[in-house]
Amino acid sequence: MSGTEELLVEADGLAAELDRADPPTLLDVRWRLAGPPGRDDYAAGHLPGAVFVDLDTELCGRPGAAGRHPLPDPAALQAALRAAGVRAGHPVVVYDGGDGMSAARAWWTLRWAGHRPVRVLHGGFPAWIAAGLPTSTEPPTPTPGDVTVAPGALPVLDAGEAARLAAADEGVLLDVRAAPRYRGETEPIDPVAGHVPGAVNLAAPEYVDAGRFPTADALRERFAAAGVAEAAPVGAYCGSGVTASRAVLALHLAGRPDAALYVGSWSNWVADPARPVATGEAPGR
Repeated sequence: MSGTEELLVEADGLAAELDRADPPTLLDVRWRLAGPPGRDDYAAGHLPGAVFVDLDTELCGRPGAAGRHPLPDPAALQAALRAAGVRAGHPVVVYDGGDGMSAARAWWTLRWAGHRPVRVLHGGFPAWIAAGLPTSTEPPTPTPGDVTVAPGALPVLDAGEAARLAAADEGVLLDVRAAPRYRGETEPIDPVAGHVPGAVNLAAPEYVDAGRFPTADALRERFAAAGVAEAAPVGAYCGSGVTASRAVLALHLAGRPDAALYVGSWSNWVADPARPVATGEAPGR
């Protein structure tokens, strides 16, 4: 599955789909790294029929050595998705507060879990509001779904695989954090500053702007400028695997459905003090 029309949906198009007899399942996954909880935003107003799903507790595992947002337990994820009304083979649309980060991680998680028909509302909740479309404060009572989680449908990197990709002559590991974090000048969250040796920095503004993606051609040009060759392996990481999910979505839009996510990202890398750390602008192979 690739192409903007299959991965993203615009607000007006989604509104038309919601008027159908069997509309897509809507998941509100609004989230902020430093809070407050997205559930508060949901309670204040959400797309009619949307069910809130919490990124931290339902779409990810418990934080620890595997990272701040590790892979979820498949059984727990399946229970959460079924409770939200996700049905096998039935379309799902996810949306967030507009930056595309948590929606992309939700999109990635569902695709990783084997549920292919999932799209992101382009521009998130602000795009819906800007289009003058209705909202609700009433939480729905979804009919329980029957989705079966089958992990592994999207490629994942662990620390060793990320290191090998970063060091390879062919292929690239993208570090999509802000440049000062990549260079090791600052680290507001994790205990060590720097980057995976060999990783190439490509901060988010290069491939997404205010939660909206440029054309596939523009994305291909920007990724190519960062060293992403057409047939060579590519992976992405960030601080905890959320922002990097947005990069993986952008890579899918650019025609690279093989792009891998280092889910543990920097928070997993620095959990082992034996792993090397590079600083400065150069990849540092």
